[in-house]
Amino acid sequence: MSAPGNRPRATPVPRGFTLIELMVVMAILAIGAGLVSLAIRDPAGTRLELDAARLATLLETARTEARTGRIAVAWIPTNDPQRDPFVFAGLPPGQALPTRWLDAEVSAQIVGGNQVVLGPEAILPPQRIVLRLDDRRLEVASDGLSAFAVVPPAETP
Repeated sequence: MSAPGNRPRATPVPRGFTLIELMVVMAILAIGAGLVSLAIRDPAGTRLELDAARLATLLETARTEARTGRIAVAWIPTNDPQRDPFVFAGLPPGQALPTRWLDAEVSAQIVGGNQVVLGPEAILPPQRIVLRLDDRRLEVASDGLSAFAVVPPAETP
C-alpha cells in the first residue's frame, strides 16, 4: 500500500498540443508562406525592367553626347537576331555605346516612327519606345524636355 497522497492516478494526464495551438501554428505558417510568395519577383519581368532602365540611361548618354558634340544622333532598333538588336547612328567611333540587350529575347518598337532622334537640339519631340519580353511589356519615354525614363504601367495609354 502506498502512503496517503501518493495514489497513482487512474487517468493519464494528456500530453501534446491542443487543437487550437496547432491551428495557430498552421495560420502563422500560411501567412509566412503567403508573404514569401508575394516577395518573389517574376524573373522575366525583372530582366525586362533591367533592360528598360539600361536603355533609358543609354539614350540619355547618347543625348548628352549629341548636345555636347553638336551632332545628330539617332537610336534605331533593328530587332534582327543576326545583327545588333539596336544601333546608335551618328556617334563618333570613339564614343560607341552598347548595341545589345542584356536579355537576347527583348525586342523594341518605337511608337510613331522607326528611330529616336537624340540631338543636337535641347528640346526634342516627345518619344516613346515599347520593350517586350515574352508577354510582358514596358515603355521608355521622354516628353522631349525631361530625361528618358521607364514609364510605369499605369501611365501607358
